[in-house]
Amino acid sequence: MNIETFIKDWIAVSNSYDTEKYLEFYLNNAVLDDHSVGRKFIGHDGIKDYFVSYFIGYQTQTELRKLEIKGNSAYLEVEFTGDFPEGKIGGSFDFIFKDDKIEFVKAALI
Repeated sequence: MNIETFIKDWIAVSNSYDTEKYLEFYLNNAVLDDHSVGRKFIGHDGIKDYFVSYFIGYQTQTELRKLEIKGNSAYLEVEFTGDFPEGKIGGSFDFIFKDDKIEFVKAALI
């Protein structure tokens, strides 16, 4: 698995608002823990709710700022722009991968 390519593809699909393709990046039982909203989103149903609410709902676009890869994990810093009060804000993701998909990701605003 080429993690750098995976992350760039994940961002591109996110920016295109293709929910079904977005979910294909995650294991069926993946966990997305977003500290900025104070919730864990579990499995495809939970992650779909997160994506629809915070990315499609706010027309969020994500731009890669920093990527650090270590083994089967990656740390990502991004810049979000969209229809939310700040208009532009930084974010981070800590990924753990399994079987060429996202098993766990911790998200936060920075």
